[in-house]
Amino acid sequence: MDREAEQAASGSVRLVRERTFLLNDLPPGLQRHHWHLQLKDNYIAGTRLRLRKSRVPATDERRRWLQQKYPTGARGTFAFSEMELSAQEYEILKVFEGDEIRKNRYPFDYEGRRYEIDFFLGPLLGLILAKTRFATEAEMAALPVPPFAALEVTGDPLFAGKQLVHLSFEDLRREFAKRRKQTEART
Repeated sequence: MDREAEQAASGSVRLVRERTFLLNDLPPGLQRHHWHLQLKDNYIAGTRLRLRKSRVPATDERRRWLQQKYPTGARGTFAFSEMELSAQEYEILKVFEGDEIRKNRYPFDYEGRRYEIDFFLGPLLGLILAKTRFATEAEMAALPVPPFAALEVTGDPLFAGKQLVHLSFEDLRREFAKRRKQTEART
C-alpha cells in the first residue's frame, strides 16, 4: 500500500470514489436559475492544496475551506481532506491564492443517484461536468454512463482542477480535436 492509500485508510484522509462525465448541456429539467452553490477554487502553486469558497445565492450563506485532493492510483479514486476555515483564517491564507476556477454546482438526481453538475464560468465557460460518488468500487463499476452525458472523462488528467485552472474552453476544444485526429489516424 502506498503512502497516500495508508493515509486514507488511517482516517486522517478519506477515500473518495467518483466518476466524471462531460456534458454538452445541463441535464433535462435542470436550469441555470435553479438552486446551486457558487464555488471559487484557488489552486496553490506547487502544492496539492486549494482554497475553496462557497456561496449560496438564495441565502448569501458563505463558507471557506482549505482542501487537498489527489489520486490514489485507482481510476476515479482520490484521497481527500479538508478543514473548514473562519472568514479571518481565510483572509490570512488568501496570500497563497493561486489560479482560480469559478463554477456553479447544481445537485441533480437521476434514477436514485445524486450527481453534482458543475457549470464552469470565466475562461472555462461552456464546460459542464457531472460527478457522482460511490461507497464501493463494485458500485462504481456497475453504473452505466447516464444518457445526459456526452463522454466519460473519469481519470482523464485534463479534467483535474489543477490542470483545468490553466486552460480555457477553447483549449479543451482544441485538445479534443487533436485527440479525434489521433484516433482517426489509428483506424
